[in-house]
Amino acid sequence: MPALNPAYADVLELLTIVPDGDEAAVAAVRARDSLLTKPAGSLGQLETLVEFLARWQGRAKPRLDNPMVTIFAGNHGVTDQGVSAFPREVTAQMVANFTNGGAAISQICALHEINLRVFELALELPTGDITQEAALDDRMCAATIAYGMEAIAGKPDLICIGEMGIGNTTVAAAIFAALYGGTGADWVGRGTGIDDAGLTRKADAVDRALALHKDELDHPLAILARLGGREIAAMLGALLAARHQKVPVIVDGFVATSAAAIAHAVNPAAIDHCLFAHISAESGHARALAAMGQKGLLDLGMRLGEGSGAALAAVLAKTALHLHNNMATFESASVSGKAN
Repeated sequence: MPALNPAYADVLELLTIVPDGDEAAVAAVRARDSLLTKPAGSLGQLETLVEFLARWQGRAKPRLDNPMVTIFAGNHGVTDQGVSAFPREVTAQMVANFTNGGAAISQICALHEINLRVFELALELPTGDITQEAALDDRMCAATIAYGMEAIAGKPDLICIGEMGIGNTTVAAAIFAALYGGTGADWVGRGTGIDDAGLTRKADAVDRALALHKDELDHPLAILARLGGREIAAMLGALLAARHQKVPVIVDGFVATSAAAIAHAVNPAAIDHCLFAHISAESGHARALAAMGQKGLLDLGMRLGEGSGAALAAVLAKTALHLHNNMATFESASVSGKAN
């Protein structure tokens, strides 16, 4: 890796030296699964979801007593370039909607008994317009990553990372272009529902940002600072802290995936504890997942953000674990096992 600002020393160490999963816990889950009243493997990915929880919680009997969706909200100076159908004031308004229970994510979490936490990241102070200057300086970026680590302070046993930020699909597209190549047109999508002229402005903004910062995009964390946003940096911090505290992670859509992409670019093993909830309808998400060798669990045509896809994946995880814990065994149900 090229030389990096010393402000990232701790972050880089956490990304580089990551604990392994617990394969003994996975073996214990598989042993119980083999006793349940069903053909082996017949629940498909519901079975591997329980293994995922066991591996990264380090528990032979995984639990979901405190699943949590965390939404990180930030504002972006690049909205001055006409890249969104909504003004950035909507970020704060939606944060209020989350806490008042009116948003989709609020309703999903309430219905399925999933905790919801919202982290506001200096909404009154948008990041720098990436077509004119860096989004964040290195010290601020590193401090925001550290702040995101506080997301696991409530000791969740599963954390879903999501975001809110008008303009953040533009900066996520810029991150992907810097990491994986291509132009703005290759990575931008409709986001909040912009028209064709807005889509052209959005692609142009990404191209101008890449050109402006091209000499400084020599490390994934530098890419995050120059092109990213506070919510993306904070999601990276949450992802990192979760790995070191044995908390499995479900990553939401296009923007949340850009945080995981930064971690993956530093150390591919740093996202082994992450499950990618769904394939967003936002252009470029499937391509970004493929670049990391990942697949989305669901494909529902969603592009809402705010952790909504991750929460639905958590519902599946809760269902999978409930089945694993509560189904009868062949012996307890007096059901004949497979013939030899």
